[in-house]
Amino acid sequence: MEEYKRWAATDLKDFDLNKELRDIEGDDEAIKDRFAVALKFGTAGLRGVLGAGTNRMNIWVVRQATQGVADWVKTQGGTQTVAISYDSRLKGWNFARDAAGVLAANGIHVRIYDELMPVPALSFATRYYHCNAGIMVTASHNPAQYNGYKAYGPDGCQMTDDAAAVVYASIQKTDVLTGAKYMSFAAGVEKGLIQFVGDDCKKAFYEAIESRQVRPGLAKTSGLKLVYSPLNGTGLVPVTHVLRDIGITDVTIVPEQEYPNGYFTTCSYPNPEIFAALEKGLQLAEKAGADLMLATDPDADRVGIAMKCPDGSYELVTGNEMGVLLLDYICAGRIEKGTMPKHPVAVMSIVSTPLADKVAAHYGVELRHVLTGFKWIGDQIAGLEKNGEEDRFIFGFEESYGYLAGTYVRDKDAVVSSMLICEMAAYYRSIGSSIKQRLEEIYQQYGRYYNQVDAFSFPGLSGMEKMAGIMEKLRKNPPSSFAGKAVTKVTDYAEPEKTGLPKANVLIYTLDDGSTVVVRPSGTEPKIKTYFTTLGKNLAEAKAEKDKLAEAVKPLLA
Repeated sequence: MEEYKRWAATDLKDFDLNKELRDIEGDDEAIKDRFAVALKFGTAGLRGVLGAGTNRMNIWVVRQATQGVADWVKTQGGTQTVAISYDSRLKGWNFARDAAGVLAANGIHVRIYDELMPVPALSFATRYYHCNAGIMVTASHNPAQYNGYKAYGPDGCQMTDDAAAVVYASIQKTDVLTGAKYMSFAAGVEKGLIQFVGDDCKKAFYEAIESRQVRPGLAKTSGLKLVYSPLNGTGLVPVTHVLRDIGITDVTIVPEQEYPNGYFTTCSYPNPEIFAALEKGLQLAEKAGADLMLATDPDADRVGIAMKCPDGSYELVTGNEMGVLLLDYICAGRIEKGTMPKHPVAVMSIVSTPLADKVAAHYGVELRHVLTGFKWIGDQIAGLEKNGEEDRFIFGFEESYGYLAGTYVRDKDAVVSSMLICEMAAYYRSIGSSIKQRLEEIYQQYGRYYNQVDAFSFPGLSGMEKMAGIMEKLRKNPPSSFAGKAVTKVTDYAEPEKTGLPKANVLIYTLDDGSTVVVRPSGTEPKIKTYFTTLGKNLAEAKAEKDKLAEAVKPLLA
């Protein structure tokens, strides 16, 4: 209540915040929700609902977080430079501009994009300008009322645990309303501390992506017909730029989702994993008879597609299926073209499909398993780079629709993924096949795997506490079976000495028929996610097995 009164007595330089504080006067629950806790800065940065208070995303919380980043940068030596980008979310430019103002007031140089640009462009600029850090203002695929703040290290990877802990400690010492140094954006520009990202950097970003083509020139003659949706985010400019360069010109943009719009009025959840986000595009694809429908999320680090089936209908492709398809396409294509490196390495997260292991083994590729979060894939690239072997890395993916080919950035990149998916579709079209046909061939060759992710939400202030209690209970009383299938192995990633990976709050149950159940609290939302992998003679059987397992898991997460 004291903190609320302090905010209410301050001119917050924001009409919306001042009004909100007046509107909640006398409403104890609303005040508690905004001021009882503060958004916690972690390796994924900050993410929260827009609004007034320490538990909301606003310019004051952004300034406080940026002061923490500035304090850390000042201990690092180097160029004393930070790159900044932002997507189409509400208040995105305000937050990016204020972050630049705090950095400049601390004597730190800023390279900020003059237009909204995606996560991979931020990762690239951080590396291109040899920055100490990068900041991306985004809440990824969350609903419109959210915004967020991702922090990156000098390698263009999301910040390490150690760096994030130092930043968080500094944030806690910084008063949210008075503690951050600040100068106006205009003053920072005038002093030469704030500069825009140059055209040379943008050009180098596109060249790096286009150099990842597997069969250069093939797309020009394929006649591929594409429907694309940037879901009102940052993908429009970079994705169409790259597709045009590689020769894919028959591209229809979903008109209602073409231009930046932080309200995301056509889908409440701008997430390319879900049908509702792709619905407008699918309608257009059916009308146009497109070979492929493709959508990138607002910060264009993830991409989802619908592929055309032989009967003219469209089928959504899961993140696991696309990871396997791209791995298969890149391996086969690079072997055919003689561009496969010696001792090639691919990387995937521990919650992704075991089908990828079979595909990698078939092509003689070492497939490494890492914790969830693309920074761990970036970490594997960094290890190869240290030994002068970064060319060995050919592909990395997560089941949550994130893919990367190449070492020019260290986060998932929907721009290069879109290019490779279109090139792959163009290739299969040119040989009288299709993505759908190739996927069926992969299943015939390696077995009918089915992967599904379910999520259980725990909203409110006590949500995180409930989630911790459930995970503790699962560890104290581990289930011995699910739906009549015996648990043959439990892998607890909270025990790094047993897994060889850093500590993580993840449990994997291997069952006697080869199925797996993974339980993992989300790092960015109050949710526990369950990942199921089942095998069957056909899709219906594999799905039925998954449904049985899901029913058995429900009571454990109640």
